[in-house]
Amino acid sequence: MPAENRHARAAGLKTPQASDHNGTNPDPVPDNTGGVKRRLKTRHISMIALGGCIGTGLFMTSGSTISKAGPGGALVAYIAMGVMVYFLMTSLGELATNQPVSGSFAVYNGKYVDPALGFAMGWNYWFNWAITVAVDISTAALLIQYWLPETPGWVWSLAVLVVIFSINALSVSAFGETEYWLSLVKIITVIVFLILGFMMILGILFRPAAGLSNFTYKQAPFVGGFAAILNMFLVAGFSFQGTELIGVTAGESEDPEHAVPKAINSVFWRILLFYVLSIFVIAALIPYDSRNLLASAGGNIAMSPFTLVLRRAGLAFAASLMNAIVLTAVLSSANSGVYASTRMLYSLAVDGDAPKMFRKTTKHGIPLAALIVTSIISLAAFAASIFGQTVYMWLVAASGLTGFVAWAGIALSHYRFRRAFVHQGHKLSELKYHAKLFPFGPIVALVLCVVVIAGQNIDAFVNWDWGQIGITYIDIPLVLVLYLGYKFKHHTHIIPLDEIDVSPSNTLRQ
Repeated sequence: MPAENRHARAAGLKTPQASDHNGTNPDPVPDNTGGVKRRLKTRHISMIALGGCIGTGLFMTSGSTISKAGPGGALVAYIAMGVMVYFLMTSLGELATNQPVSGSFAVYNGKYVDPALGFAMGWNYWFNWAITVAVDISTAALLIQYWLPETPGWVWSLAVLVVIFSINALSVSAFGETEYWLSLVKIITVIVFLILGFMMILGILFRPAAGLSNFTYKQAPFVGGFAAILNMFLVAGFSFQGTELIGVTAGESEDPEHAVPKAINSVFWRILLFYVLSIFVIAALIPYDSRNLLASAGGNIAMSPFTLVLRRAGLAFAASLMNAIVLTAVLSSANSGVYASTRMLYSLAVDGDAPKMFRKTTKHGIPLAALIVTSIISLAAFAASIFGQTVYMWLVAASGLTGFVAWAGIALSHYRFRRAFVHQGHKLSELKYHAKLFPFGPIVALVLCVVVIAGQNIDAFVNWDWGQIGITYIDIPLVLVLYLGYKFKHHTHIIPLDEIDVSPSNTLRQ
């Protein structure tokens, strides 16, 4: 697709004379479908942002970071990754308020860097969430079997997928309302946990006070040195994945100009505080060498640091309660995954990078064909987990790095957008929201993303274990194949700064 046509379509403008990649005129999107709808309220956007990355990474694996890097190392890792995510969110905020569209990452990559990059990032992100949904429904079944061990897990997985599909098929406001309440449950849980934890640390709830002796216990606060902290960057980074959903939801926000900046400015610091304070409480109450902390990373709900602390506070039903909370988090992840992948497939179709049937929407603004196909892929991946475990593990591994790859694309897109914006004589005052600390922010975020991606499995390179290297880094060649294949077929190039379309748009992609 010529650059000007891609720019126009990315801006939400109808281009009936636009040519597709083969030089023919694509069919315009039927007017009677109306495109996606702006039905997400500001409270939906804020709560989705706040609860989007509060999940199993906090409730289950946070304990393992303390075990492997000590309380100080865990705090450093989460703070460092939190700062990186802050820069990414402000970069995304600047892009999303200037151009609020569904499938934002792919659109920005294609519009501000190279159409081939937009194509590769879009399909890669869609694939990631489609596979992640399969993982989530499998996990949900295991959590439900905690109470009903005699029932077959596949029944619950199928039931969860049907429920999630139904929610997303109704309307975008149904999705937003569901995410609002699921996120609220998680947030209330963290707040109660923090209150009880600090009461135990200070001796208000129990005496003697727990104090901070665990921070100087044996090798604490730092265990394993810098290498351990670097390894925990990976765990912390995975925990924060999901924050980029703000960019996807901006395309269907009633008021993206105000909702997105509010979500970024007011919500991010609360997320970081939730993580940092939770790590602090866990580290103060449970010694870093406790076997329970490592056991929690294996999915043992009874050993979740949250369960251990709540049980210590006197809640005999703590394990069952946390199982319900973690189930809520998994359902929220599956719900967000179906939404994100559906909108990304819709966006690819709008840009002519996916079959045109995926750009059709219902009268309620739902890309139903995209939703159905995404759900089928998730169901197929789930079936692979039952009948072909090896294939399933490769699929999961292939989606493992996608979040970091998407983050790197966000940082690069913002860097190129701002440079083009200034290069073309625009002033920052023209932007509805502009990220501070440019170019430091996107550069630091991009470098850290590359470091995290490269450091996923250093031991595999040290031992030249090609099997492990392939499993860990399979997403990288997949992205390269998509990128180079598109580039060679359509002869795209990196768009010069003076040709980048930086004009704002508040028009929905039709």
